[in-house]
Amino acid sequence: MLAGVLTERRRVELVDVPEPVLDVTLSGQIVFQPELTCLCGSDLPFFDGEFEGHDISYPQEPGMSLHEMVGTVVDTNGSRWVQGTRVLAVPVGQQGLFERYVLSEDRAIALDPRLDDPIALMAQPFGTVVWALKKLPNMIDRDVAVLGLGPIGQMFVAGLRNMGARRIIGIDPIADRCQLARQMGATDVVAITGLEATDQVRDLLGGELPEIVVEAVGHRAQALNDAIDLTAEFGSVLYFGVPANEIHNVRLKDAMLKNVRILTSLHPDFERTFPLAMQWLAEGRIDLAPLLTHRFALNDIQTAFDTFRDRKDGAIKVLVEFPALQTPG
Repeated sequence: MLAGVLTERRRVELVDVPEPVLDVTLSGQIVFQPELTCLCGSDLPFFDGEFEGHDISYPQEPGMSLHEMVGTVVDTNGSRWVQGTRVLAVPVGQQGLFERYVLSEDRAIALDPRLDDPIALMAQPFGTVVWALKKLPNMIDRDVAVLGLGPIGQMFVAGLRNMGARRIIGIDPIADRCQLARQMGATDVVAITGLEATDQVRDLLGGELPEIVVEAVGHRAQALNDAIDLTAEFGSVLYFGVPANEIHNVRLKDAMLKNVRILTSLHPDFERTFPLAMQWLAEGRIDLAPLLTHRFALNDIQTAFDTFRDRKDGAIKVLVEFPALQTPG
């Protein structure tokens, strides 16, 4: 069967690897067969080889890096799933670029039959957003800014709109992403970097700053200082961007002088949060279809990564089809 290997910076190749085998000494495992996957910003540090504080050498272990995927349980020694069940699954350590792999049965949730696969797949990234949103206070009638309008930033905009925020200000230097944010529910957009946005945000809010700022810029550029600048006194920064092990020159004293609370978020649970994200999508509370911009076959995985990394042709979420999508099971 095929697996992906990052052989050097920004180079992914498909190689043949042995079929996975369930461990007879362990129970509660499945062999999961991906059918449709989607690239995420957190896959890019491994692809780019640029992740400060992390040792990334090449070639990497097979399977790096994918983790947003739906597919079928093709074998199991557990009791939660039966063979043939279609699920959303999340591999450990993002090591999911295989045609099949072994996984704990607890790292999968059922698909909602009301959803087409591409939208059901969005329950994984949106689940991480829902997990973060659960840490915020009641958002009804609150003003919020979202720094960074990539895929995750757009999902935050949609989620905050569903939670009742009064003003949702999207901030990103890319004009097309600002336009998409309006479609996703932003009341206002500012098409510059967060560092330059403070005056425009104050103008939009009658001289005030938002109570909540979401930092969703990602690993390429750290914007925690920007978020601190944009947050009102006694407000909160929800820091979702992927940090290095150490972030230098953070103006923590500025945050303290404003009594700003800094929240972080990682690793949603499979019991309630991922299923809740699936439920929101199935009930039509939010529509993430506008984020699905590109689709490639597994044989074109290099093009898929290049398109996503370089934001070619307005790429937001880039889907990849596994061979099993045409021949399930």
